[in-house]
Amino acid sequence: MQFISHQDQHLTLSDTAKPQLKTNEVLIKVAAIGVNRADCMQRQGKYPAPQGDSPILGLECAGTVIELGTEVDQSWLNRAVFTLCADGAYSEYVAVDAAQLMALPRDLTMAQGAAISEVYLTAFGALFQLGKLQAGQTALIHAGASGVGGAAIQMAKRIGATVVITAGSDEKCEHARALGADHVINYKTTDFVEYMQHHQLTANVIVDPVSGRYLNKNAEIAAMDCQIIMLAFLDGRFAEVDFARLLQKRISFHASTLRNRSQAFKRQLRDEFVAMFYDDIANQRFDFNIYETLPWQQAMQAHEILERNENAGKVILTVQ
Repeated sequence: MQFISHQDQHLTLSDTAKPQLKTNEVLIKVAAIGVNRADCMQRQGKYPAPQGDSPILGLECAGTVIELGTEVDQSWLNRAVFTLCADGAYSEYVAVDAAQLMALPRDLTMAQGAAISEVYLTAFGALFQLGKLQAGQTALIHAGASGVGGAAIQMAKRIGATVVITAGSDEKCEHARALGADHVINYKTTDFVEYMQHHQLTANVIVDPVSGRYLNKNAEIAAMDCQIIMLAFLDGRFAEVDFARLLQKRISFHASTLRNRSQAFKRQLRDEFVAMFYDDIANQRFDFNIYETLPWQQAMQAHEILERNENAGKVILTVQ
């Protein structure tokens, strides 16, 4: 099969053998691939695959099941699916744990399917598993125009929460508003703490891929018993923390990643997400927030879009 190899930070099409299936796995003929910042970091040598995962890039895809492991239900054969992958999605074929598959609804394209798994499951875990977000509460979502941000906005609004986002341009703010955000803050021109204090807003749940200097700022506008979920540290690895404020408000701080979670965790996450939001996906109540779709021969250009922080939403590769 062909796959996209990465060497010396460059991406090129290469050839390798098809994956060998484990008993619990299916083989997917890949039609579309979601591009994520983790892919860029892995290409740069900063984020190696967890032990036992495929060395090939790619954390999510959509495609058609063409082969089954011996323990897999026969009903999956020849079905269109979208799914998380334990790496390996940048290829013509990928082996995936069958318990993590989600059936692609008839009216969705493969590109739309490839835009869902990583960002929606990440946002779902942050907002609902860790954040315990409820109707009537307020969620603050940093990087609100990102793929995860767009998914978080829509799910939070779906359950009746108020959504505040930050983003780095007026255009990205308007994009987030179109997805349902109630308050949009361009962090380059407006301090989000001042904005929220002026509008008498406090956050019950904060989804934060920025961290660094944002930790103390988040604490300033946190509600009592706020849940802060750190997904990345774009502002840097280290920060001074005002522990008195954290204690005063009984703030809980979670550092969360999805890629290195156990198979059992990912299966449960998938099941809870499907139970709560699959009907919304099937009925296209969500915008799947695709910024650009490129042929997989242009994978390097796709990475450059993310590295320039150009995109509002997902970048998708189609396998041709």
